[in-house]
Amino acid sequence: MQVAIRSGWRRLPPGRIALIALAALRHDQRLSDIAGGNGVSASTVRRRLLEVIELLSARAPRLNRALKKIARKGGVVVLIDGTLVHTRRRTGDENPPNCSGKHKAHGLLFLALTDERGNLLWISAAKPGRSSEITTARLR
Repeated sequence: MQVAIRSGWRRLPPGRIALIALAALRHDQRLSDIAGGNGVSASTVRRRLLEVIELLSARAPRLNRALKKIARKGGVVVLIDGTLVHTRRRTGDENPPNCSGKHKAHGLLFLALTDERGNLLWISAAKPGRSSEITTARLR
């Protein structure tokens, strides 16, 4: 389902928004630093970043679809594993969901599906760190 963004104008072109998303997600740049370099506010950068994340997660395939695609291609063996990507501790109400009791650390949980050679076939969207791998796999 695609939803049109109803905005009469944008201060940043789509290419710049993509670059901002890469800087924030890949290189963990602070939003205020990115905002200052692009002549917009930090809240504008945050809104654009959340739009990009929502767009990417909407386009990501579901686990059952990925498994069906692998089966159609003749794949026999797949390995699924969860990994916790460590993040900085957040304050306030957003803190507890990202704390993993198993790892005793804050982070986001990702599930990865690989073939027998270790080639990545599918990766899930980020889930809170407190989620377990089996529950996340059932919900995907």
